[in-house]
Amino acid sequence: MAVPKRKTSKSVRNMRRSHHALSATMVSECPNCGEIKRPHHVCESCGYYNQKSVLTKKTEEE
Repeated sequence: MAVPKRKTSKSVRNMRRSHHALSATMVSECPNCGEIKRPHHVCESCGYYNQKSVLTKKTEEE
């Protein structure tokens, strides 16, 4: 089993973790309804993708 020979200092440990930060999610505006959506995903509010209706919203009656 691998065992460290020396204690890893806080500086070395934190420098190694400097690349672990999460980046912000990308968002774009839906050209059909103007709501904010993720790029290359179906708009959740109107159901359009690439100027085509791919989802139909169910009403409360159904």
